[in-house]
Amino acid sequence: MPIIDILGVPHVYDLTQPTTSGEVLVFIHGWLLSRHYWQPLVERLSVDHQCLAYDLRGFGCSQPQPNPSEQTICICNSYKLSAYANDLVLMLKQLEVKRVWLVGHSLGGSIALWAADQSPDLVKGVICLNAGGGIYLKEEFERFRTAGQWLVKFRPRWLCHVPLLDLLFTRASVARAIAPQWGRQRLIDFVTAHPEAALGALLDSTTEAEVHRLPQIVSRLKQPVYFIAGGQDPIMEPQYVRHLASFHTLFQGHGANVMKIANCGHLAMVEQPDVVAEKIRSILTRHCLRGLEDTGFDQSN
Repeated sequence: MPIIDILGVPHVYDLTQPTTSGEVLVFIHGWLLSRHYWQPLVERLSVDHQCLAYDLRGFGCSQPQPNPSEQTICICNSYKLSAYANDLVLMLKQLEVKRVWLVGHSLGGSIALWAADQSPDLVKGVICLNAGGGIYLKEEFERFRTAGQWLVKFRPRWLCHVPLLDLLFTRASVARAIAPQWGRQRLIDFVTAHPEAALGALLDSTTEAEVHRLPQIVSRLKQPVYFIAGGQDPIMEPQYVRHLASFHTLFQGHGANVMKIANCGHLAMVEQPDVVAEKIRSILTRHCLRGLEDTGFDQSN
């Protein structure tokens, strides 16, 4: 389990072997989750692409140290999307990864968009999975924030030992029940997420200003940006995915950069990994061919 220090905080990551592809796929998980959910996609895509999955600061195994320095405390008190994007860029530079496509799930999708905006020379493209937004609905967001705060505050570690509770997590926010191993992993990640990170990431990413800032970021990105939506996603419904996607030039008025997966909820990478992997491959192939055309390479030779 490799660990890299980012601004005084240990970050756990998994990095597959290099391939002939010049691009690395970097996977960014969502709120109260961890890098583990990317395993099905990494298994399918690492044959052709080097893959990097990591735990966000305060989630999974990337937990702050018991006695942090004053600088680290200052850094850890920032859970804005821009701060998490900065963590990611610093990690990529330390690992000497120079050309990436970011694949972000839910909250991770927003982080990916921020990172693409911060480092356009490093990030060649973004694929948002079960991620969208850009519309601030005051009452709905207030209910969501209140429920999220309650979840974070009342989640004792002994929940992991409650019989059959992990079965509840196999059905939450998905179209069909996922495998028991994923229900168990969701319960573990739910309980072990650092309280300040869990609450901070929730509150800082759902302010009116932050929600309205996402479309502005998408509209100025020059890199290709694609959105994959779950047809039955109860958390990020397809219309909200499509709304955010519409601010990018690839949308072309009819949603050319939006792909919807039928019978799929909020955990597409676990619910339908084969379909998601194929969509990612098609996106990468499309832009690889465009790159060859731009260089004047004759594919018939």
